[in-house]
Amino acid sequence: MTDKFNSFSSLLRAALGARLAPAEDMMGMFAADIVFEFPFAPEGMPARLEGRAALAGHLAKLGPLIDFGEMTLGAVHPAGETVVIEFTCTGRGTQTGTPYDQTYISVVTMRDGRIACYRDYWNPLVVLSALGGAEAAAAAYAGRA
Repeated sequence: MTDKFNSFSSLLRAALGARLAPAEDMMGMFAADIVFEFPFAPEGMPARLEGRAALAGHLAKLGPLIDFGEMTLGAVHPAGETVVIEFTCTGRGTQTGTPYDQTYISVVTMRDGRIACYRDYWNPLVVLSALGGAEAAAAAYAGRA
């Protein structure tokens, strides 16, 4: 499987298939009490988000920092209510122009057709490079750039 997508929501819909209930927008794909974890988050960036509002706030901060490009779905490993998704993403840091070529392994737990828990494993060095280093990344994420 090497399907290509122009958005994270399209990739999730393809990877989760019938497990995911219909949703009008990306945020509707997540349970109201979603827990989003980033085990390898660099200092200055969140390691855990709780609730849709926190996730929406995170995406609003991250969106202007990285110009996300094409996403490629590599593999989907279903295990009951949990699905492991392997994918890659290309892009660029908006301030640096440095490539953001990231590989992800995401562990997604479903509940009632919504994503209840999302553990996102990725290389923090790729994020730091695209954002101009650790201090620049923390400042940009905090809105001090």
